[in-house]
Amino acid sequence: MSLIIGLTGGIASGKSTVSQMLTEMGITVIDADVESRLAVEKGEKAYNDIVRYFGKDILDENGVINRAKLGAIIFNDEEKRLVLNSIVHPAVRERMEEKKEQAIQKGEKVVVLDIPLLIEGENQYSVDKILLIYVDEEMQLRRLMERNHFSVEEARSRINSQMPLKEKVKHADKVIDNNGTIEETAEQVKKIVSSWGI
Repeated sequence: MSLIIGLTGGIASGKSTVSQMLTEMGITVIDADVESRLAVEKGEKAYNDIVRYFGKDILDENGVINRAKLGAIIFNDEEKRLVLNSIVHPAVRERMEEKKEQAIQKGEKVVVLDIPLLIEGENQYSVDKILLIYVDEEMQLRRLMERNHFSVEEARSRINSQMPLKEKVKHADKVIDNNGTIEETAEQVKKIVSSWGI
């Protein structure tokens, strides 16, 4: 039986860093963000559905979906965000499920599903354990502004569009405090992995 771990966090909480650490430990990580990019590539069903709903203005000169343009539309419009999610989420779930099954068939003991909206999307029932990456709000805001060159308002609106991390803590089996150094985070990852017998 494979142990299925749901890795989650918030925007700019350091989930990718932890995901990378797990990959380097030889653990299979299936990343929802990667799968969502693949799901909306030209020719995919989700791509066609998105263009049909949002129009061709969201495409760049090569006919590729411009994520920044689409992001600007949905972050300020709840209804449009829900439409986009209803197109993309099922496609991503299907892709992840397929890769998870392949890993299980290969006999892998652990499979990590890296899903930003694991708890909001009520996907927590599809995993055995939930591992949450936590940072305090100030740190999250600062990292997001540095990473994406956002203003305070832009960064806050992105953070506020997600469930607060302190709310997510209640759903997690284990929490990694990512307010410190990368070494401290790596130490916590090792401890948790070994406590789960991986």
